[in-house]
Amino acid sequence: MSTSTQLRETLADSLTETGALTDPEWRSAVRAVPRELFAGAYFRPVPGTVPTSYRPVREGDPGWLEGIYSDATLITQLDGLTRPDDVPEGTVTGSPSSSSTLPSLVLRMWQQLGVGAGHRVLEIGTGTGYSTALGAHRLGDANLTSIEYDPVVGGAAAVALKAAGFAPRLIIGDGLRGDPDGGPYDRLIATCSVRYVPLPWLHQVRPGGKILVTLSGWSYANALSLLEVTGPGEATGRFLPGYTSFMIARPHDRPPRPALALLPGDERSSEIDPTKLDDWTGGWVAQLAAPSAERLGTGTEQILWDVSTGSQARTAPSPDGGWTVVQRGPVRLWDQVERAVRQWQAAGEPHQEGFGITISPAGQRVWLGTEDGPGWDLPI
Repeated sequence: MSTSTQLRETLADSLTETGALTDPEWRSAVRAVPRELFAGAYFRPVPGTVPTSYRPVREGDPGWLEGIYSDATLITQLDGLTRPDDVPEGTVTGSPSSSSTLPSLVLRMWQQLGVGAGHRVLEIGTGTGYSTALGAHRLGDANLTSIEYDPVVGGAAAVALKAAGFAPRLIIGDGLRGDPDGGPYDRLIATCSVRYVPLPWLHQVRPGGKILVTLSGWSYANALSLLEVTGPGEATGRFLPGYTSFMIARPHDRPPRPALALLPGDERSSEIDPTKLDDWTGGWVAQLAAPSAERLGTGTEQILWDVSTGSQARTAPSPDGGWTVVQRGPVRLWDQVERAVRQWQAAGEPHQEGFGITISPAGQRVWLGTEDGPGWDLPI
């Protein structure tokens, strides 16, 4: 049976071979931090269940330790409440609300952030504390502050960090407000996604400092951005290669809504193939164009529902070929999505790394190609 030390060595070797781990300092952190202290029990999805059921995995269960050192996200909480130890036997359903993110993504982001000796870093989203421990090993306790929204999650992380021998500054509170008492910081890294970059972050990171954050929305499309702060409340940056997604920060999640009722509306032919919204970047472009809409459909049968106005749009294959769209309400959702997707198609359908973002007192604008190219305002 493999030991924790052996599995850490194996994980570090594997991440190095795949290119996820390129910095020797971070390799040392992987080898030093015992992940089982931070995800001692976790949920494993039950294959083929709809809705997805989860089975708790605890110390002593078959494959427990090997699962911890797999390059996988370990779900540690459901519905903002249920933890593995709350389920004595059997399975449970729910929406994941806290997790230990897969190590390759955690380490890729730490490396993309470009931290160095002496940098002071603010981490938004302590979670289990595993990423925090890696950061504390690399930077030293005194240079790292981490904020967690959920007091139960944050309390468990504090215990785990102490057990692992780390003592960074920990805060329980709204990470979207940042740390007004601790700045200025050289770097900020967020392990949750947001609809827009919170203004406090832009004042708490010094000019020339970097912010690494995933932008998402109510359609749950995600894009990872690296920003350089150019002045108080101002920044510019680009979106990065790859495919990164995080749970949206709870204060930025969509408000409660009633059950969907599809209602009649105005029908016409669609000018774009609705399946373009299933593309990683295509769906994100649609979200930029209709930021208050939730996307519920898939394939040729897309459904958009505007949370704030009740406006709807739904597509379907046309009997004569092509597609039809039915729209209802004050916001013509599909008109907005069509326009944005066609601009993206005209540029050759680039991945998100073909986009950038500019933040100023006038607002937050995502643009395609160059700053004077097509753009969309984020919903501040």
